[in-house]
Amino acid sequence: MGRYDDDAFQAAYDKVLAKWPADREALRVPTPFGTTHVTACGPADAPPLVLLPGGGGATSTSWYAQAAHLARARRVLAVDLIGAPGRSEPAADRHPRTVADLAAWLDALLDGLRVTEADFGGHSYGAWIALRYAVHAPHRMRRLFLLDPTQCFAGFKAAYLLHALPMLLRPTPTRVRAFLDWETGGAATLDPDWLRLQEAAAGFPTVRPVTGPRPAPDALRDLNTPVLLLVAANSRTHDPYEVTAQVGELLPRAEADVVPGVSHHALPQSSPPELARRLSEFLGERPE
Repeated sequence: MGRYDDDAFQAAYDKVLAKWPADREALRVPTPFGTTHVTACGPADAPPLVLLPGGGGATSTSWYAQAAHLARARRVLAVDLIGAPGRSEPAADRHPRTVADLAAWLDALLDGLRVTEADFGGHSYGAWIALRYAVHAPHRMRRLFLLDPTQCFAGFKAAYLLHALPMLLRPTPTRVRAFLDWETGGAATLDPDWLRLQEAAAGFPTVRPVTGPRPAPDALRDLNTPVLLLVAANSRTHDPYEVTAQVGELLPRAEADVVPGVSHHALPQSSPPELARRLSEFLGERPE
């Protein structure tokens, strides 16, 4: 594992966080699995929207390009995953090890935030967590949007896994940059502050992430939660059109579309106009 510099990571985190709206707050929520860090913005009395980042170094700050727009009608609550890069602190003797643990963690997080039900959004691995939680607790989820979800409707491409392997086996800033350069078609197109944070996360002291199978088809067919799926047209993670086809077969209240000109790892911090428009249309205006 590469040498980790916490000062560099925290400085890079703060620089991306500064792109959030000025009214942002840092919330610390105790759970049985450790203390969860949440970046919040928007009116305190607005309907809550819980955002889960992807894996591989992503943090709650990654939603900066969408936060101000989403916070017009929602109380945005962006989460640093327990045991992953960010400012959440896993308990010394307990961290999520199973899908059931992830669900229990989110139950405790919502309880700690005093949120009975919420809209949810997730990217990549965070979308997988959110979809599994929708199956676990549909009564707590009003709507769900998924940005290029992994391991939900299609498997990884072999080429993606091969390119990711060096970074996963021995993460270093150079390997992170090389991988993102390959997947996005040129890291020069990415926000340099966000890219610097991804590089600084290499070697972050993490716990093993919870992985598991795709949600059971029958469980998805029974899911009555409205779902919006937006797939990155240039994603090298999986076949975008296989993903959208599966969604049409499995989710009764889903709408799916392919976002042109964007790759998997360019979401959600890139901000194509149609992304903000589709999310706003799906979530709707703040109810009276």
